Amino acid sequence: MTNPILTDADIDTSAIRGKPVAIIGYGNQGRAQALNLRDSGVDVTVGLRSGSASEAAARTDGFEPLPMTEAAARADIVILLVPDEVQPELWNETLSGAARKGATIGFAHGLAIHYGLIEPRADLDVILVAPKGPGKALRADYERGSGLISLVAVAQDASGTARATALAYAGALGCGRAGILETSFQQETEADLFNEQGVLWGVIPELIEAGFDTLVDAGFAPEIAYFECLTEVKLLADLIYERGIAGMRGAISNTAEFGAAEGSGRIVTAEARAEMKRILAEVQDGSFVRRLMADARAGYPALRASRARAAAHPVEAVAARMRALKSKR
Repeated sequence: MTNPILTDADIDTSAIRGKPVAIIGYGNQGRAQALNLRDSGVDVTVGLRSGSASEAAARTDGFEPLPMTEAAARADIVILLVPDEVQPELWNETLSGAARKGATIGFAHGLAIHYGLIEPRADLDVILVAPKGPGKALRADYERGSGLISLVAVAQDASGTARATALAYAGALGCGRAGILETSFQQETEADLFNEQGVLWGVIPELIEAGFDTLVDAGFAPEIAYFECLTEVKLLADLIYERGIAGMRGAISNTAEFGAAEGSGRIVTAEARAEMKRILAEVQDGSFVRRLMADARAGYPALRASRARAAAHPVEAVAARMRALKSKR
């Protein structure tokens, strides 16, 4: 069944009007959401840890950050925009006792709720508002008078008005200008975690590196390999975004389209599709999240090793040279 796409016309703005909002964290999403809410007339407070590196940025933007517990205590709506792996300890040990009775707590990703890492008090509404893009895009689109599509969901509706609050919050971010889709914490969380591993952030960079290595190993200049395997990804993404996959095919040359047909199924094989299903199974059974939390508790050794491997790949040196050339123009 296809979910209807909701817009500003479907939103009751009174569900958020006059309600103080606390944004906990001032990173990628925190900054964008706080600024968009303020520009939409919402009473916004930023809550930060003492000595947070984000404090100067928040002050520059005109906010007076408060300690997290104080910000949560004065708010009707508390939005956790700190990293997923930080949320459970922060909420369970600090913010849960500070939140007002009958308040709403909200998330931009459902991981902590879906996997039971946070068990909210029974008197609280629990909502999800997940703009489908990074904070910079959320802010830039808002300033242009448009918005990002957002997902919304309700995990706990103590007040009977949690859905209205979620929609009004999404509207204040500017998402009602583009479209709002209702979903569940389970679907948003599991689909997003699968995508991160099995499609976008895991597989596409690895394909780029593998293609680069193949050309360089065959004697092609690194710069040629860089342009062919990396820079054209933006062209592909833009075309797919604007026209869809079939429309993208119609916008490229016959040679490129024939090459795409010839290469189809040779990389994304039945074995690769089976591996995608295994990735999804690990997301759904919680084993991926258990590994994530274990790595966080140990100080991120696996994540730091992955970052080091990525930084050491030869394509990064070529990319740095190309960016330096571009900056001189």
